[in-house]
Amino acid sequence: MKFYYVYILQSEIDQERFYTGFTEDLDSRLKSHNSSGCPHTSKYKPWRIKTAVAFGDRQKALEFEKYLKSPSGRAFAKKTTLRYQQQ
Repeated sequence: MKFYYVYILQSEIDQERFYTGFTEDLDSRLKSHNSSGCPHTSKYKPWRIKTAVAFGDRQKALEFEKYLKSPSGRAFAKKTTLRYQQQ
């Protein structure tokens, strides 16, 4: 089965910086972010994966990524991230 990933990266130099994206190859995409392959993230590299969710359905993954980039989705991601940091 093929998986599609929605991920949240956290900058290692500025822990208040996050980036949300979609990919079919999580390892390759992280390497791309950390090698300046993405202009949106090059300033705050290196990045680490904070959260990754795998979907079997590409459209569902894209819908979830869109949600996470909305105001309510960003609030959800921030709340979830803080909860995991406290444990």
